[in-house]
Amino acid sequence: MVLHSGQSRRPESRGGSNPFFGGTDPALAASVSPPHKRLADQPVPPDTALQVVRDELMLDGNARLNLATFVTTWMEPQAGQLMAECVDKNMIDKDEYPQTAELERRCVNILADLWHAPDPSAIMGCSTTGSSEACMLAGMALKRRWAKLGRTGKPNLVMGVNVQVCWEKFCEYWEVEPRLVPMEGDRFHLTPEQAVEHCDENTIGVVAILGSTFDGSYEPVAEIVAALDELQERTGWNIPVHVDGASGAMIAPFLDPELVWDFRLPRVASINTSGHKYGLVYPGVGWVIWRDQEALPSELVFNVNYLGGEMPTFALNFSRPGAEVAAQYYTFVRLGREGFRVVQQASRDVAMDLAQRIAQLGPFELLTKGDQLPVFAFTTKPDVQAFDVFDVSRRLRERGWLVPAYTFPANRTDLAVLRVVCRNGFTHDLAALLCEHIEHYLPELAAQSGPRHSPATSTSFHH
Repeated sequence: MVLHSGQSRRPESRGGSNPFFGGTDPALAASVSPPHKRLADQPVPPDTALQVVRDELMLDGNARLNLATFVTTWMEPQAGQLMAECVDKNMIDKDEYPQTAELERRCVNILADLWHAPDPSAIMGCSTTGSSEACMLAGMALKRRWAKLGRTGKPNLVMGVNVQVCWEKFCEYWEVEPRLVPMEGDRFHLTPEQAVEHCDENTIGVVAILGSTFDGSYEPVAEIVAALDELQERTGWNIPVHVDGASGAMIAPFLDPELVWDFRLPRVASINTSGHKYGLVYPGVGWVIWRDQEALPSELVFNVNYLGGEMPTFALNFSRPGAEVAAQYYTFVRLGREGFRVVQQASRDVAMDLAQRIAQLGPFELLTKGDQLPVFAFTTKPDVQAFDVFDVSRRLRERGWLVPAYTFPANRTDLAVLRVVCRNGFTHDLAALLCEHIEHYLPELAAQSGPRHSPATSTSFHH
């Protein structure tokens, strides 16, 4: 959620006086003034309101060309129709909308199966508005589980500095010390050695990321778990692991089935994912699953009966539409295992092919190549002095491409990269056009006397 503050510097604008534009009532259309600070005194026809809002939204970037976002930007028309039919159903009213609740339950079961839950009947899980809420819930469960041990120190959570900002929010909101392991050299995420080094008896858990948003690489979950197993043998500290699989938990089951990262590892207590990322659903839907009831303390689950039935609930948000859950189930029905494999493989193929094309252009070197998440990061070679990644990002924006340029966090703030996220709908043809546009700008960039951005205009990291 973005916080908006202050007043618009634009004056109150008037709708044009053109009777040929703005609605079926020329007199009313001519008097339309889109509200900036206060509501208008009178209503306007729906077509006029649609025209006014739609015109302003044309100034947004093209979502399909946004290679910064992991969020799904295309679904089949049938999915959009289904979502429109369910947008008025409140997910919390499970007694009034029992079949929507059943679809949510089925999705939880399907994900538990994909993630090799040892006892499907024992799992606990729910939908959320996205992975940020899912991580908050998982963190709450980790903290409550730790509190029951009777420890008296301040709780801490161990994770790499490459975690999504929602984990830092969790630590701030729930008074947990964030132990962020910095990057060093060519190590861009958490390692087993660093995880263990930062743990103590007050560590509520370790967060392992299956798909870093900085460069698309998987963290070594199994190795981190093995290191924590050895730590428990030495100290008695039984530290659970939460896997933040916002993206990778919907990639690895289909493309990397031999990779052990999920509930096959007994120390993995919970997993989250974003249905609206590589779950292939429009925003916003996420999922979080705990391996059993022990991993989710019962006192965190509330039962409410004033909506028509005794219904358990565990979520930060109470009211939200059932449309995204219905769309998630539609996607599961529509694709099945093989369909998901084909779609995700297509995204990975595009990412790997585009990464190699960009590497062959000359001025760039790859940090990753898109062979884990369909995501890769690249930077300029050391001998490139005329321009930097921020110049490339700026020029691509002129052609409609939104390719983020950002610096890495501590201790690699010296490293600035471009990152490309390949999603369903980003085709080989579009990838070829992107590469052609980068190549087109290279002569102009190389003719510069130096990078043209300033620290004030350099963009920060975009998830």
